[in-house]
Amino acid sequence: MKIGIAVLTIIGSLICVSCGQAEDPLDLAQYESDLLRWRAERIENLKGPGGYLNLAGLFWLSPGTSTIGSESDNDIVFPMAVADFIGELRVSDQGVVLVVAKDVEVRVDDQPVRTVLIADDTTGAAVTVTHASVAWTIIKRDNRFALRLRDFEHPAIAAFPPIEYYPIDPGLRVSAELHRFAEPKVLMVDTVIEGLGWQPESPGYVEFELDNQTFQLEAYASGDELFFVFGDRTSGRETYPAGRFLYAKLPTEGELTLLDFNRAYNPPCAFNDFATCPIAAPQNRLSIRIEAGEKFDSAVHSTPGLNH
Repeated sequence: MKIGIAVLTIIGSLICVSCGQAEDPLDLAQYESDLLRWRAERIENLKGPGGYLNLAGLFWLSPGTSTIGSESDNDIVFPMAVADFIGELRVSDQGVVLVVAKDVEVRVDDQPVRTVLIADDTTGAAVTVTHASVAWTIIKRDNRFALRLRDFEHPAIAAFPPIEYYPIDPGLRVSAELHRFAEPKVLMVDTVIEGLGWQPESPGYVEFELDNQTFQLEAYASGDELFFVFGDRTSGRETYPAGRFLYAKLPTEGELTLLDFNRAYNPPCAFNDFATCPIAAPQNRLSIRIEAGEKFDSAVHSTPGLNH
């Protein structure tokens, strides 16, 4: 979708962010600068300690005790140079406790520990355990626990190629109306892991127009934002097959929100096989091409032969 600059200025002045109130005319130079800065910050975050390029394993835990370490006789074998036997994970409905082996150094918040309850990522106070150049957390999905392993020396970080993008197109920055349900609904959404579901809360769906057509997207609650997982006619061709992610401001009653598809980006599972991403639901697969935001190149997907 290509629109002349003069037309874009007019469009920018007409976009409404609340009932009866229009935005200031769109400053194209500032808009492009902000978008490029957002892209740079995203790459920095992907490469950072909490990013998704250093993921090195995802191990689903069974109730009871599991041993971890680099030796092959452990229940969970870490695929890098760490202690032969790090310790035991004791798994129950209440959580996952790590009991560290004698003479092995393991840290939490840079303090050595011998025993620690590894609070999972749904608690609001997730614990990160570090040992040598690796770290791990516990995630909880569908009432199942898994150990997510990170390698801070992962070769994928240095080898990460530039992400390809569609040209910036302010014409794919559109107003949308949130149609709220009478009560928020808990939905069932599939993920990239077969048999594993995701149950987000949805306040409703948004409706918007593109190319003189009206479209809808199911919205998921995310604090003061709306979260979308969507697919379109580029999915599986130029963009990630499972869909892309997008956030928008949660509007107050009577307001519109803004969907900026130039900020559509690849989910974590585009970079390796150790994420548990939701995929675009059938009702969120648009019948048009959204030629904006991140493209997908299999060269950015790095999953060496590691267990998961």
